[in-house]
Amino acid sequence: MDAYVRIRKLKPDVIFSKGGFVSVPVVIGGWLNRVPVLLHESDMTPGLANKIALRFASKIFVTFEEAAKHLPKEKVIYTGSPVREEVLKGNRETGLAFLGFSRKKPVITIMGGSLGAKKINDTAREALPELLKKYQIVHLCGKGNLDESLQNKEGYRQFEYVHGELPDILAVTDFVISRAGSNAIFEFLTLQKPMVLIPLSKFASRGDQILNAESFERQGYASVLYEEDVTVKSLIKYVEELNQNNEKYKTALKKYNGKEAIKTIIQNISEA
Repeated sequence: MDAYVRIRKLKPDVIFSKGGFVSVPVVIGGWLNRVPVLLHESDMTPGLANKIALRFASKIFVTFEEAAKHLPKEKVIYTGSPVREEVLKGNRETGLAFLGFSRKKPVITIMGGSLGAKKINDTAREALPELLKKYQIVHLCGKGNLDESLQNKEGYRQFEYVHGELPDILAVTDFVISRAGSNAIFEFLTLQKPMVLIPLSKFASRGDQILNAESFERQGYASVLYEEDVTVKSLIKYVEELNQNNEKYKTALKKYNGKEAIKTIIQNISEA
């Protein structure tokens, strides 16, 4: 009722929702006030909030083409994922200078999500003696997860997180090892970075990252290393496969056709 009253006072022209439990009352309040509702779903399958909200919406934008099979066809618009403009403006030379890296070895960026991922962090560090023979490594390990014993390791830079430097780091990056959250992997896709994706297991999530990662693997953008299969040996093997088949991955990455996501979403909002 509170959302209904507030929307009646605000009189918005359109409501755009990306889901989350707080969005449902707003969506219903908008529908009751005859305000057009547009949804956006980041993952392969809709979350609970978007499932509830869908009946009140006129359109739903989807990030994955395969998501359409889970939704009413007449409401679906495939857009790909909106990518932050600043991510696309990185400078390779600035990144190399910031990291203190050379141009002679490829760069791997390892990202375990906003809070880090203990298994990825630990395994990556155990694999350093082998990986650093051929690669330079940027490790975004999450808050409180720095290893002080590795602070001066040649060819290895670790950060809890980065902000303004991220575009330059990604400009330097040749390969990515990452969780499979939708926003992050679509940034890597747009930047044409071959990936080893280590999705959260079904024990730690609703399984959306597994579906995201498997979709990218089917399309040739990434290889999937499941959490339960992560070892030093398997991680090194997957990185080597990525390196050896770099051109194959690059060819697939260039075929991605969702680079106009923001433009498509804005156009549909303006026409709602």
